[in-house]
Amino acid sequence: MEAQYVFRATLRLASPRDAVTVDSATAETTVTLSRAAPPPGTDGWLFFRNALWRGEVGDQEYGRRLAAEWLDVPRESIESVSFRELQVDEAYFDALKAEIGADLEPFNAETVSEVLSKYLGSSIRVVDGE
Repeated sequence: MEAQYVFRATLRLASPRDAVTVDSATAETTVTLSRAAPPPGTDGWLFFRNALWRGEVGDQEYGRRLAAEWLDVPRESIESVSFRELQVDEAYFDALKAEIGADLEPFNAETVSEVLSKYLGSSIRVVDGE
């Protein structure tokens, strides 16, 4: 059972040396980063509910802070962060739906499909687990 959140972050590079300057207009780079998704029901599994809304990062400041932590760079270097998709294998997707369905109240929803749409939009991709 495997899953990962995929994000895209835009960073501004800065020189660590005073004698070297970087033209910020040309030193911008975009990276794609992945973060393992904890198994449903375990600590941290509700990351999607706490950080995403309709397939977008719900709070940009929070998203930039997370990206800075994940990349081990200063927060100021993260220009933006966007959610791309939750990649899951069939086993993870089934477990996720079962865990959500066991208690819909925290999601303020009536169905599992509503929860997935509300927080992840159409940004779930089921991939072959091999």
